[in-house]
Amino acid sequence: MELRGRVSSFMEPELIEIKQDRPGFDRFIGSWICPGDKTLVIDVGPSRSLPKLIDALMAMGVHRVDFVLLTHIHMDHAGGLAEFLDHYPMARAVCHSNAIAHLVDPSKLWLGSRKTLGDLAEAYGPIRPVERERLLPHTETRVEGIDIIETPGHAPHHLSFIVEGNLFAGEAGGIYLAGKDWEYLRPATPPVFSLKEFLASIDRLLAAEDLPICYAHFGRAGRSHPMLKRQRAQLLFWESVMREELAKGDDRLTERCMGRLLREDPELKDFGAMPAADQEREKFFTASSLKGYWGFLQENPQS
Repeated sequence: MELRGRVSSFMEPELIEIKQDRPGFDRFIGSWICPGDKTLVIDVGPSRSLPKLIDALMAMGVHRVDFVLLTHIHMDHAGGLAEFLDHYPMARAVCHSNAIAHLVDPSKLWLGSRKTLGDLAEAYGPIRPVERERLLPHTETRVEGIDIIETPGHAPHHLSFIVEGNLFAGEAGGIYLAGKDWEYLRPATPPVFSLKEFLASIDRLLAAEDLPICYAHFGRAGRSHPMLKRQRAQLLFWESVMREELAKGDDRLTERCMGRLLREDPELKDFGAMPAADQEREKFFTASSLKGYWGFLQENPQS
């Protein structure tokens, strides 16, 4: 099925926080909504918290959603898709063509999520199958006003979207968090991870216009190019640290790398300013990201 059409007259995008019933997960998972002639929602979050997203949309008076744009199908972005489409039966979900099979039959996706996330996968909730006819492959979607950019790295099926002057980068630009007096940028590189693909994806986004960048985790920055360049430099810095520490042996490798990064990575300098529960969350995801680097470096031992 090929979708062609036009989406126009958007209002400013708005980020809806999807609160999780777990310490350290406030202001971390969200869904972007672009109201207009056609209403778009970018990512829907986990299944267990999907009712909170629906309640927020209904409170905003959003009774129709035309398209769901999925940056990728990890369960914190797409786990609640089946339930979301139940509530908005007119909506269609645009996703990477290679992700469709995993949404129709999420059994492998669920097993992989449990392996990577452990009990956090259970907290996010189960993944229900999505009807094939509700899914639109990105390769067959042509809608004026929506530009789709393939951005693998964080996930092989990752997409970014440019909609009416805003870049929705998912996790292709990393994790960007900011408080009143602090700022924090971290790569999202869980297994299986390809640094080469991640860097190529950033270069692809840098080739696009310098736009406001909307992060899945969590917020918006005024210009994409400076933020993407910061993420690119950080990815390469993490590689250099990981290679140096790996050369010393693999004993306590994750602990050693994490300690060095917290001391030496300027993007992590405000780690201590975050709430304690947020710090524990970030330690968990940083360890996962370092495992992704470790796997990549084992397959690519030369710089």
